[in-house]
Amino acid sequence: MIEVTCAIIFKNNQVLIAQRGVNMKLPLKWEFPGGKVEHGESKVASLVREIKEELNLEISISKGLTDVLHHYPDFSLRLYPFICKYQGGELNAVEHAQVKWEKITNLMAYDWAAADVPVVKELMELYQ
Repeated sequence: MIEVTCAIIFKNNQVLIAQRGVNMKLPLKWEFPGGKVEHGESKVASLVREIKEELNLEISISKGLTDVLHHYPDFSLRLYPFICKYQGGELNAVEHAQVKWEKITNLMAYDWAAADVPVVKELMELYQ
């Protein structure tokens, strides 16, 4: 079981979404940015590190949302989503095909990675 964190980063009433690269698993699917929790690392430390490495952003964590357990055909993961606030940094996507700030009301228009869909739905319910 892979443990993964993701950040729902708020800035100016929009959230940051990321499209996976062509050479990544689940190519070109949309997701909330984040990454794998390394051995001995806390979920919060993992998320702050991953967002800095992948996007060059500083964030603060506000609260966790409901964990998602998802089984893809070739791997399983537990996704730990966190509501975050943008604190600084110049956005620079290192791994993703593209990243963009989007209104919560528009999120269902994207082709999401299956594990992220419950997070999108919970987010939309919370911020209607």
